[in-house]
Amino acid sequence: MIEYPETKVRLDDVTYAYGENEALKHVTLEIPAQAITVLFGPAGGGKTTVLRLINRLNDLVEGTRMTGKVYLGDEDIYAPGVDLPALRRRVGMVFALPLPLPGTIYENVTYGPRLAGEHNKARLDEIVERSLTQAALWDEVRDRLHASSYSLSGGQQQRLCIARSLALEPEVLLLDEPTSGLDPISTAKVEQSLFELKQQYTIVLVPHSIQQAGRVADYAAFFLMGELVEAGPGRRIFTAPQQTQTQDYITGRFG
Repeated sequence: MIEYPETKVRLDDVTYAYGENEALKHVTLEIPAQAITVLFGPAGGGKTTVLRLINRLNDLVEGTRMTGKVYLGDEDIYAPGVDLPALRRRVGMVFALPLPLPGTIYENVTYGPRLAGEHNKARLDEIVERSLTQAALWDEVRDRLHASSYSLSGGQQQRLCIARSLALEPEVLLLDEPTSGLDPISTAKVEQSLFELKQQYTIVLVPHSIQQAGRVADYAAFFLMGELVEAGPGRRIFTAPQQTQTQDYITGRFG
């Protein structure tokens, strides 16, 4: 196991199964704070399962079982009595397809804070500007905050979804192939926003390509058939991997 200072999320010997299918097998991984950690590897390797375990999205999936522990900071997030709404405010998630809520741009960003009890107009205005700025969208929509969220382009909608997650100031931001359907210009804007966001947030990203993984990773973890093959600083993983399987995947010789 690679040791990092200021670990934010830790998986400790986690095995997770959907029925008889083990999606993760004895995974131990430390995810550092205020950095971009990339989870990469072939489809079906367990990457998205890791994301869903970190904010307990899999709780409603029947026929699953888990052993091991998942920590956010020093808290075992699967311990009895964990407040799930509070956990999900601390851990935001953005999916591959942009999923803006019906309503305006403003209403999308303020949805979470309003549910959390914030109704002060001035405070909500501040949250909207901060969140949209952090998501690199403010300058493009500042004059049309009350336009429909569906009037935005695909890339703008995805950045709006990021802003919606940031409105609650989560400690961790999980992103599952957030640029998979975007054009190169929109992809570059999302990636640039991630570089800025890591100054404040812990980011865990499943990239849509190995090229993206290499561009953005401060730290990287390679998953294959539910096993963590290798983890370490991104620069080392993508230039001098220690495991043959990792090298074969990065160079396109895999399989």
